[in-house]
Amino acid sequence: MVLLPWFSAMSEMKHVLFVCTGNTCRSPMAEGLFRKAVEQRSDYTVSSAGVAASKGTRCSGETSDFLNKRKITMSDFSSRPVSDSILSEATHVFAMTRGHLEALEARFPKHSDKFYLVREFAGVPNNAYEIDVPDPIGMGRKAYEEVGAVLDTAIPKIIAYIDETTA
Repeated sequence: MVLLPWFSAMSEMKHVLFVCTGNTCRSPMAEGLFRKAVEQRSDYTVSSAGVAASKGTRCSGETSDFLNKRKITMSDFSSRPVSDSILSEATHVFAMTRGHLEALEARFPKHSDKFYLVREFAGVPNNAYEIDVPDPIGMGRKAYEEVGAVLDTAIPKIIAYIDETTA
């Protein structure tokens, strides 16, 4: 079978989804950082959602501040709850915590082959607690910077993994 150029490009498209709790802190931060990392590439799209998110909330002020310092804007961002249709569009889904991963697996088992933990790509943690990307909400600017540092380490490795394992 011969693939038309437009079909071939569609089949190679990678859609990365980041998932946290409320889709206002960690996952939008990851979405913004990932989008910046792949901005010169046409084979990636990225979005985010939350396992307990309400629809239509802006990302937290601290997340916006963190991203703005890196010249990343999320002015059009709007939170959304994870759903079957969102997961159907994704090729790779990265959860911030084991709890998020377990919630995804319980609610959407047919998509479980797409699920990963972000922290798996950020180096070996010192203890089991550190396998989760901690929730920075209410913890101040330093907590957001620490989440950003984890994501800065993980994102290039996530991109490399996806590039190596997809055709």
